[in-house]
Amino acid sequence: MATMALPVPNPLPSRISSPILRPRWRFTTAAAAARTPGVQPLPDDLQLVADVRSPHNHIRVADVSPRAAGHPLAGARLLLLDGPGNIHSLSFPRRAHRCPLTATYLDAFAALPPLLPRPSLAVLGFGAGSAARALLHFHPGLSVHGWELDPAVLAVARDFFGLAELEREHAARLRVRVGDALDAEAPPGGFGGALVDLFANGSVLPELQQVGTWRRLRGMVAPDGRMMVNCGGGCVEAEEEGRDGEAVKDATLRAMAAAFGEGMVSVMDVDGSWVAMTGPPVTAPDAAAAWKARLPPELRNFVDMWRPYDNRSGE
Repeated sequence: MATMALPVPNPLPSRISSPILRPRWRFTTAAAAARTPGVQPLPDDLQLVADVRSPHNHIRVADVSPRAAGHPLAGARLLLLDGPGNIHSLSFPRRAHRCPLTATYLDAFAALPPLLPRPSLAVLGFGAGSAARALLHFHPGLSVHGWELDPAVLAVARDFFGLAELEREHAARLRVRVGDALDAEAPPGGFGGALVDLFANGSVLPELQQVGTWRRLRGMVAPDGRMMVNCGGGCVEAEEEGRDGEAVKDATLRAMAAAFGEGMVSVMDVDGSWVAMTGPPVTAPDAAAAWKARLPPELRNFVDMWRPYDNRSGE
């Protein structure tokens, strides 16, 4: 999987990342991974903190040395899943200040709430809570409802990523459920919006390339609500040989466009890492200015990164 870089308007290491947060160093190329299947060893600048196997995942927690000079993730704690070692969540436990931004695509998710008709957000694919932490930090009136398939991931998140503290601190605004996000029980139109970040075996879930899945998920969100989606891209390194990240991204976007209608999907593409947003494009100067006015300075640059999705060109 190729590495991606997402420019972010915050004073953090600024050039990292991926669709599933793959940093600039790589464990193997996709071809090498195909030749040597299984879990890849950690690079020398990572220290293993925990190693857990569940029916769903091989979960590793690893720390990047804070003394890793020039490393964009120096001092970070990483949640690694899948054989290729994709990063699914990260935090900076040694950071002196409480800013939860990660300098990854997850920060773009935190820009969504001002566009929602009501302050409630479903997070489908909760991971260790990196997105939820930023959402709760920047939007004090927002409630977050997360779904995570693997209870072992949540246990690791509570032990090593501060999720237990986050749940105590925001007990009235954060609820995390164990279960399949695609079968989430929620009242029709019950949420102002939803984040979708669903991967398995290093690839966007196959169900997300089906129009019917998006029509069903759309039912969770208010009629004028929005969804923001991690669609992957060419930089995704899947465990399954032949499951190309670029093709999966294209199929996911086509399914979304068919489900939500022409002109109702926008995309953000940075070096092959794609995030999609549903709803009318926010490209008119007045609309973009109004969105920025409701965001903290750290998140305003994301407003200018969206463009309408063109189903004919795939962009």
